[in-house]
Amino acid sequence: MKVHRTLGCGFMEVIYQRALEIEMGKQKVSFVREHEMSIFYEGINIGSRRADFFVEEKIMVELKAVAFLDDLHLAQAMNYLEIYNLPSGLLINFGNKNLEFKRVYNSRHPDNKNYRKA
Repeated sequence: MKVHRTLGCGFMEVIYQRALEIEMGKQKVSFVREHEMSIFYEGINIGSRRADFFVEEKIMVELKAVAFLDDLHLAQAMNYLEIYNLPSGLLINFGNKNLEFKRVYNSRHPDNKNYRKA
């Protein structure tokens, strides 16, 4: 929230990444920025994707700088969680006048069995 309060909206995503990196460092939060992870299809490596941040080695943080988050952004974040086999993550949008954020869950992860819909 401090990053958004300080910078406001209107910058490219990379500006918010850099500011968030500084802020998490100041707060002594353990993180990796733009950690590259392989994507597999039926056991075959078909490419890679860089998540904006991995926090405390278990939470993926995906940043956006768009006018509004839509279902496509949410689906993308959820897909990354499934591919990386992570239980949860955050989708944060700095592109709006008000900071938007959503917690996303990997419904296939064993830690989230209570979140699955019947």
